[in-house]
Amino acid sequence: MKILLLAAPCLLALAVPLYNSDSPRLFGFPFFYWALIGLVPVSALFIYAVFKMDGGK
Repeated sequence: MKILLLAAPCLLALAVPLYNSDSPRLFGFPFFYWALIGLVPVSALFIYAVFKMDGGK
């Protein structure tokens, strides 16, 4: 389970055809860029979840 949580954001970042588009735009940035920027906090949440599952304090 932990490996899947850690691998999910990595695999999503590597699945470029899913988010390789120019529109919609957010504050002038194409979807490609703000999708990757939005993936950063999602990755952090997944890493935190694995940390807590592993007994982290």
